[in-house]
Amino acid sequence: MSGTERPFDVVIIGAGVVGCALARELSRYQLRIGVLEKNPDVGYETSARNTGVVHGGFAYDIGSLKAKLCVEGNRMMGNLAKELDFPFKRCGKVLVGNTQEDYERLLEVIRQGEACGASNMHMIGEEELKAKIPGVVGKFAMLSENSGIVDPFLFTIALAENAVKNGAEFFFCREVKSIAQEEGMWRIRTAEETFSTRWVINSAGLQCGKISDMLGIRGYRIIYSKDDYIILDKRLGSLVPMPIYTVPSNTYMGIHVSVTTDGNILLGPTAEDSDDPSHYAVAQKNIDGLYKAAMELWPNFSRADYIRTYCGILPKLADENGKIQDFKIEIRDDLAPRAVNLVGIESPGLTASVPIARYAIALMMERESFAEKESFDPVRKGIVRFAECSEEEQAELIRKDPDYGELVCRCNKVTKAEILQAIRSPLHPSTMAAVKFRTRCMMGRCQGGYCQMRVAAMLEEELGIRPEEVNWAREDSPLFFGKVRE
Repeated sequence: MSGTERPFDVVIIGAGVVGCALARELSRYQLRIGVLEKNPDVGYETSARNTGVVHGGFAYDIGSLKAKLCVEGNRMMGNLAKELDFPFKRCGKVLVGNTQEDYERLLEVIRQGEACGASNMHMIGEEELKAKIPGVVGKFAMLSENSGIVDPFLFTIALAENAVKNGAEFFFCREVKSIAQEEGMWRIRTAEETFSTRWVINSAGLQCGKISDMLGIRGYRIIYSKDDYIILDKRLGSLVPMPIYTVPSNTYMGIHVSVTTDGNILLGPTAEDSDDPSHYAVAQKNIDGLYKAAMELWPNFSRADYIRTYCGILPKLADENGKIQDFKIEIRDDLAPRAVNLVGIESPGLTASVPIARYAIALMMERESFAEKESFDPVRKGIVRFAECSEEEQAELIRKDPDYGELVCRCNKVTKAEILQAIRSPLHPSTMAAVKFRTRCMMGRCQGGYCQMRVAAMLEEELGIRPEEVNWAREDSPLFFGKVRE
């Protein structure tokens, strides 16, 4: 191990959406902030592998942190989207039912939501339901007008880029090997160097239990929920203007048909218990099950509309009987002073990410006051999407930068200029997936069949690397193993 030691006031472990929200919110203060992430970019795990739904806050136990912070996150998402320039639509969401039992359950959901502080929920009949979503199978529904959809990739990236703009430092490919308290400081060791800090925050997502143990806060039981999804072609997107859910049980929201901010339809999730937080394979039986369940809710697609499957994994905090617990956001002064421990941050963690960060910081400030930074700038501008511009705007972009005139991704009409901006952006992304998340290249019908090699060539040229050094997403995911022809 290198003898290098980097000093900080706060080190955040994990650069998912909550870790990035923590970095952004802490950068409001006069603090040296470091973020350690084992992957080559932000948001590679749970934060990027979900439905992208901004929840209304009605599905959680009354008085729970999940409910309180979800409602807060829902309310502020519009302002966050304006400040940080990421896609967000407050399109609403329906929970569809067919029986009297379903109707009573949905009334219970409304009462629970109102008790949690959620609002704008009401029942609608079959005629109004089918006027909103043609082809949906249901006799009635609960409409949550405050619910919406967000681009989870760009939301996470936006938080991180704004944190960097305000002085936070991100260190990628830095898996934490050990944590110890030495002479009143925390020392966090990776394979490359040691980070010393007064405060440490466990925002490690799937590895939250492991990091909690390293901090000396032991005994939490983490179970993993493996959620499989199918992505449908964008041509169907206009037919689903908002997410369609079934009537929820006490523990599971059920299979739903959702839509992304880019117009793709998602079918899922499955929700299976797993003991492996890195197993992302999607089984054929799960695809078949999703197809059948989604067809019962919205039978307007075929298997020919599939363009991809994916899997997300949620870290759930469970008691000794397996019952899922509330978010755990704590400082244990007796065991780990000046350590903030976030455990079991699952859904609705995406919606609640900024309130989670502010809640954690409030706990810190009960123990130490932080001076505000007058120079804090809450604004971040994203990459201009050529495909979403008018013809006049497109012509002006090309006039200023001819690279806007060269299409690299035909499916989503992504230009060379956008890809170069992504590679040169503040977090210095270096992988194919990082470019994909920032630009939507390789997300279309052909899934990179046309543009993938062009993106790889641009990474090679911009980063000065050999083809064999181009990784898909993680450090050990090379795109090429050698030349087919010499």
